[in-house]
Amino acid sequence: MLVIGLAPGVRGANRTGRPFTGDYAGDLLYSTLIKYGFAKGVFEARPDDSLELIDVSITNAVRCVPPENKPEGAEVNTCRQHYLLPTIARFPNLKAVVTLGTIAHQSTVRALGYPVRLLPFSHGSEQDAGPLRIFSSYHCSRYNTNTGKLTTEMFESVFARARDYLTGQA
Repeated sequence: MLVIGLAPGVRGANRTGRPFTGDYAGDLLYSTLIKYGFAKGVFEARPDDSLELIDVSITNAVRCVPPENKPEGAEVNTCRQHYLLPTIARFPNLKAVVTLGTIAHQSTVRALGYPVRLLPFSHGSEQDAGPLRIFSSYHCSRYNTNTGKLTTEMFESVFARARDYLTGQA
């Protein structure tokens, strides 16, 4: 499985070198990955902690920290061609993708060669894109959780369904 976020956080991955490490989004993401068997160990928000991913990788739609955390269309397009597409291609046995937020979802859909109108973003949706199943979630940012747009239960349900899909229970 591949988890695709928006971009490295200025206080998170950009500082630590590991996606979702050093900011609140990582606390929610990694605790969820551990809960559903996609990681083991202890997440201590340091790249040298004992966390180990299991059958999952994490990347972003945009490679670099965008100004004000809002990438422009040209940046998303460039990163899709030169970063996201080659990243997806590195996983020939990929079966599932979890997209975190609208930009990550749309960029992933386009990278897979589909028009966004055929596979629109909706939190909690599951959509097939050829041999891959896309599971979509609101981004696990502190803003989304503080405003109630995303709850822990909502976020975890996406990963529970991805786990069920990958184990043949969905």
